[in-house]
Amino acid sequence: MAAVLGLIIGVVVGIFVRPDIPVFLQPYLPIMVVAALDALLGAARAYFQRSFSDKVFVISFFTNVITATLLVVLGNQLGVGSQLQTAVIVVLGIRIFSNVSAIRRFIFRS
Repeated sequence: MAAVLGLIIGVVVGIFVRPDIPVFLQPYLPIMVVAALDALLGAARAYFQRSFSDKVFVISFFTNVITATLLVVLGNQLGVGSQLQTAVIVVLGIRIFSNVSAIRRFIFRS
């Protein structure tokens, strides 16, 4: 519950404060957001399955964001940044839809 409350507070603060994002991070921000969304929906799925752990959520959140970002950075260094970015988005997108589907099945019992 604390993680969800922290997320809501963070979004509200972000809307009103309008933080400046460093230029070197701007190309990686969409990947970071998608990776964070994947971790959040994975936590929601675990909550509904009654296997949620705060520790696992925090580790998963940071690991997803850092790994996805480093993969895109590596792709940029190798000259295949857009292809690797697409691959990361596709993989995380599949995971997001899988988690949403599991949550839907739990909520609507279908």
